[in-house]
Amino acid sequence: MPTDTTPPGRVLLEGQRCRVRIWNRADRSVTTVHESTERLYEAPNWTSDGRLVLNADGVLWTMPADGASAPERVAIEGVPPLNNDHVLDPDGVTVHVSAEDFHIWSAPLAGGPATRVTPDDGAMHFLHGVSPDGTELAYVRLDPDGDDVWSSGTIHVLAVDGTADRAVTTAPGPADGPEWTPDGAWILFNTAQFEEAPGHAQIARVRPDGTELEQLTVDEHVNWFPHPTPTGDAAVFLSFPPGTQGHPADERVRLRQVTGPGTVSDWGPAVWQAAETIVELDGGQGTLNVNGWAPDGSAFAFVDYPIGAPAR
Repeated sequence: MPTDTTPPGRVLLEGQRCRVRIWNRADRSVTTVHESTERLYEAPNWTSDGRLVLNADGVLWTMPADGASAPERVAIEGVPPLNNDHVLDPDGVTVHVSAEDFHIWSAPLAGGPATRVTPDDGAMHFLHGVSPDGTELAYVRLDPDGDDVWSSGTIHVLAVDGTADRAVTTAPGPADGPEWTPDGAWILFNTAQFEEAPGHAQIARVRPDGTELEQLTVDEHVNWFPHPTPTGDAAVFLSFPPGTQGHPADERVRLRQVTGPGTVSDWGPAVWQAAETIVELDGGQGTLNVNGWAPDGSAFAFVDYPIGAPAR
């Protein structure tokens, strides 16, 4: 009987390339540090020792951020195939990941046995953030009770040992992409709960205790995945074309940067609504799902997926 050897996860389309790229704040240049026509990499994190962490084929990979060598597989043990929701713990040695069993797991970034964090509570769990002190994880909770599972998304927080789960948002949006500001004062996320058009996500913030919910962007684009710098002096997010539903792959999208006085925790709607487009690219899903800023905030990593031969 034939065996299906297709790896889990997304794969490249015919004629498509995957490029791991770095945007540099100083001169706004974009550098390609890795390119593949064989494997679809997604969602780079940037480690404190200068490596990128990506996912592809249902597993994690690491590579030098300067592209000095190709990605190498991280040998995490005992975990189902992974999706592209992975975040680095502040301890520098642990990575938290989401898997295709809809659970969150923690594992050594160097490789080794994984430990499941989330309980069997009937929900689907999608990781997106870790608190600055490393004690809590922020995730998107979907409750599969009804025809439209994805519309049930709310933001939850739980301890890294899987206890003390609490809802931070309660109104179905859906909501996605929760991530703490570096000082721990806010959780940034995207949600469609403020908009009448289905799926019209905008950036918002809320206190970790669920108070002071506030919409930050108000525009025609569909805005996802806000990521502040570790230094708190900038943020980047992903904008899809008007009318986009969810965060699909293979769209013409924009990366938009926010800067302002003070730090990201000080910025209200007026600052976020002045976001500037810094890169336009072919991508979407996989481009910027997790925080890819360098530890010093000087650059960030992203992935694009052009179709066609490279320009000569």
